[in-house]
Order: sequence, then structure tokens, then C-alpha cells
Amino acid sequence: MGAVLGVCSLASWIPCLCSGASCLLCRCCPNSKNSTVTRLIYAFLLLLSTVVACIMLAPGMEMQLKKVPGFCDKVVHCEELVGYRAVYRVSFAMAVFFFLFSLIMIQVKSSKDPRASVHNGFWFFKIAAIVGIMVGAFYIPEGPFTTALFAIGTCGAFCFILIQLVLLVDFAHSWNESWVERMEEGNSKCWYAALLACTGLFYTLSFIAVVLFYVFYTKPDACTENKFFISFNMLVCIAVSITSVLPKVQEHQPRSGLLQSSIITLYTMYLTWSAMSNEPERICNPSLLNIISQIAAPTSIPANVTAIVPVVPTPGPQKLQWWDAQSVVGLTVFVLCLLYSSIRSSNNSQVNKLTLSTSDSVILDDTTGTGSDVEDGEIRRVPDNEKDGVQYSYAFFHFMLFLASLYIMMTLTNWYSPDAEFKTLTSKWPAVWVKISSSWVCLLLYLWTLVAPLVLPNRDFN
Repeated sequence: MGAVLGVCSLASWIPCLCSGASCLLCRCCPNSKNSTVTRLIYAFLLLLSTVVACIMLAPGMEMQLKKVPGFCDKVVHCEELVGYRAVYRVSFAMAVFFFLFSLIMIQVKSSKDPRASVHNGFWFFKIAAIVGIMVGAFYIPEGPFTTALFAIGTCGAFCFILIQLVLLVDFAHSWNESWVERMEEGNSKCWYAALLACTGLFYTLSFIAVVLFYVFYTKPDACTENKFFISFNMLVCIAVSITSVLPKVQEHQPRSGLLQSSIITLYTMYLTWSAMSNEPERICNPSLLNIISQIAAPTSIPANVTAIVPVVPTPGPQKLQWWDAQSVVGLTVFVLCLLYSSIRSSNNSQVNKLTLSTSDSVILDDTTGTGSDVEDGEIRRVPDNEKDGVQYSYAFFHFMLFLASLYIMMTLTNWYSPDAEFKTLTSKWPAVWVKISSSWVCLLLYLWTLVAPLVLPNRDFN
């Protein structure tokens, strides 16, 4: 009897798995709109693949991955490199999936388009396709595949860093606007103090980061590049912060302020740290353990204690620890931006402009229309709010997830560059320059958002 009920319960989910309605989350979510639920499901799939990629780097997984037929053929340091190869395969599968959907969904105007039903439904088949591509990717031989994927991943990750900037700026604007409105409604001193405290906190963290960079990532007679990166980015951040509060800028951009600049400054410091963490010279790129040991070490050695001579590491591949601090921070920022891009929507939102959205869309709708009322025990479907027009560009949304997949791949592998046969992994200067140049582009883009109304007064930037 229980088996029969189980089959019947499973059968009730078949319409959700195969139809054109996004109802996978209907049982566990309040009434929500089709466009938002679909984005959340795709974001969940990408986050799930990220967890799988992280598991590939976990201690002990290399012994299981070595059992994959042909996965360690002609690899000298298989135990050290097999995790990286697995991350490349998992991220490649997600990138291929989202890139294909980006091509398929070009010029979808409304949910009446047959392709819209593929975008919003058929989840069982899409998940099966992801698993199939992922399994097949593990049998792709090394060589040109890895080299090409590293180059594509570097470019894609660079583009996604810029998208993260847009999302962070939009979040800062929304945050600032919300608290300013509450200041005007009442209890202005409390909200002004909260706004000032958050701004001060972000600038304080940025200042602390700069001090730590000079202490641990520079040497008196070495690390010239790091000194330039830190000093230049610090000066540009100060210039951008001053620009954001200039009277002329405030006149044309009343939403601009120090809160947004403080967030951009902190994000720039993260990108600077991330770039310096990829330098080939270990003397200018200490690991987190080395930094902690330097802080905890005594300043002087007693005379009766023999100094310990550091052991020079033997040549070999650089092994990334799964808890690497730079990767953890990068993944945290990625998760927050991905979730924000999935649920954030308003007429003035940069997220809507980024995804070519045409109208409002909120994550949860407390109102219940007559068409959404269902009897107990029935599947609750989400209302279709895209019959007259899509709420966002399907093609660009999938392309953004395609770039996010490449960003995950580069972050988890710490942007290490593999050789043609994936025999070694090394930090190289191209990865450093890609990251540091992305910080400069981010600052230029933010500066342009501040001065654009002054430079082009005849254009509407609302």
C-alpha cells in the first residue's frame, strides 16, 4: 500500500518535471511569479554544481577520482592534479549547458514562444542533460582541451567580475536609497547613524586591508609590482570617493554617495588581494598559513634557541587547499551576487537594465489571485507573468550563468595555469594582470556612472 502511495505521489510531480511551468518549488514557496522561480531554480543548479566542484577538491577525493578509467593516464602527479581536472570537467559541463541555452533563447519575446516552455520547464530532462554532459566530460583527453578551456575561462571570469561590479553598485544604490527614504519618514538621526556606521566600517576594512598588504605582500627591496598595485588602487579609490560627493556630481546624481564608494573601494581591495595571491614569486605572495605564522611568531629568538632553517620546497605542482581564503571570499561574493541577480527587480534597478528587463518582478507575492487558488493536495502552479512579454532576457541570463561557471572554475583552481598535458600547475603573470586590470576597469566603470551625466548632459541617465 505504501509503495502504491509513493508511486502516486511521484506521479503527481511528473507534470512539474515535464511541463512548461516552473513548479518544482511550488510546495515549499509562497505564491511567486514564474520569472522569479525559474531564475531561482537555475541559480540553485549552478550552486549545486559549485558544491560538487568543491567536493572534487576535498581531501580523500583524489583516491576515488583516480578510479575513473583513463583519468590519470600519462599524468605524473595525479594525486595532486586530479582534483583540478575534475573541477575543469564539472565547470565545463555547466558552461556548455548554459551557453547552449543562451543560443537557443535568443529573441524570446513572451511565454507564448515554444522555447519559453523549455526555459521554464522540462527540469527532469535538463538535469539529465547536465549530468550526461558532466559524465562525458570526464572522458575528454587532456592537451588542447585544457589549454583552450583555461584561456576561455580567464576571459569569461574577467567579464563576470565586471558583472559583479554592476550587481554590487546596484545593491549599494538600493541600500542607500532605502535608508535615505526611512530617514525622511522619521527617526532620521538613527538611520543617519546606521548609514554612517556602515560606510565607516567598509572604509575601515579597506584601510586595514591596505596596511596588511604593505606588511605582508611587499618587501623593502622587492615586490615592486605589489607596491604599485596597492598604491595606485588606493589613490584611485580615494579619488573616486571624493568625486562621488562633489556638488556637481550630487546635482546630477543625487543617489550617489560614500556608501556606494566604500563598497566599491572594499571590492577593489579584494581584487587587488586576489591578483597579488597569484604572483609566481612566493616571497611576494605568502600563503595564509605563512601570514598567520608571522603574526604569531615571536619578534626575537632567545640566544639559547637555535634558529630553524626554512625548508626549501621541492619542485612540483602547486596544490590548492580547498579552504584557501581567497577562494572562499570569491565564492562568497559570487553566491551573494548570483542570488541578488535572481531576486532583485525594480524599474530603476541596474539588474533589470543588465538583463534587459521590461517590468517589475518580485520574489514573493502575498496576494493570491483567483487563478492561483488550488485545492488541498493539488500541485500549486506559479502564475505566468510573461504572457505579454518576458520579464528579463532569457539569452543574457543564461550567458551570465555561462560566465559564472567559468568564474567558478578559475576561482576554485586559484587561476593556476596548466601546461599542455596538465602535468603541472603554476601561477603565472597573465592571471595577475587579468585580475588587476579588472579592478581598474571596475573603478573606471564606476567613475563613469558618476561623471556621465556631466559629460553627456543631453542624455537621460535615470
